[in-house]
Amino acid sequence: MSRLSPVNQARWARFRHNRRGYWSLWIFLVLFGLSLCSELIANDKPLLVRYDGSWYFPLLKNYSESDFGGPLASKADYQDPWLKERLENNGWVLWAPIRFGATSINFATDKPFPSPPSRQNWLGTDANGGDVLARILYGTRISVLFGLMLTLCSSAMGVLAGALQGYYGGKVDLWGQRFIEVWSGMPTLFLIILLSSVVQPNFWWLLAITVLFGWMSLVGVVRAEFLRTRNFDYIRAAQALGVSDRSIILRHMLPNAMVTTLTFFTVYFM
Repeated sequence: MSRLSPVNQARWARFRHNRRGYWSLWIFLVLFGLSLCSELIANDKPLLVRYDGSWYFPLLKNYSESDFGGPLASKADYQDPWLKERLENNGWVLWAPIRFGATSINFATDKPFPSPPSRQNWLGTDANGGDVLARILYGTRISVLFGLMLTLCSSAMGVLAGALQGYYGGKVDLWGQRFIEVWSGMPTLFLIILLSSVVQPNFWWLLAITVLFGWMSLVGVVRAEFLRTRNFDYIRAAQALGVSDRSIILRHMLPNAMVTTLTFFTVYFM
């Protein structure tokens, strides 16, 4: 028995009849699923090593050359011909289908960069010698996850701010609007450049900065919906019965406001 309500079942059936959208969704999910397994598909480290009767998992743990009989305690370079030969002579190695990671460079090729597709590099290499297919896999994962997290965080902040302004109105709405006007007037690009020069930029810092200056677009839509619905009879009846503001906002007003708000989620994601 389906857990979907009759309304959602009808919506899903209508979506399935849109063959282009339906199959596009499946293609996107498959590609995104493959990108989540990038380390298992494209990696310059072995997935599993059997050496001198012991098991090693380079994918999960960093080993040194001394662990494989080398003279140095430095990090093992599995692309080193000496280490490759030693591992093959004293055991066996399970590699990923693509033996290059996101930052790997193919120094073994005899063709100049960028090089055409080959047995080693299925889609060739870029101008820096990186494997194109490996970088596509890792880049897809980062791009999709960044877009999803940015959409969820920005939407949550925008819905919260718009809901509070629209429901309470008065000074809350007035001060909220003035704050948004001032905050939206900030030179975002220069602030990002300034923060990047102070803090080492990474995925989480870039996400936080983007969310910090990108949550205001949804406030106006949610605020307008709450201003429209807060004077409806069922809202006044709930207030007269002593229902808490939190319950009114979350259980009665927000579902109605989300009908319009959901259309803006794709814009955030893109």
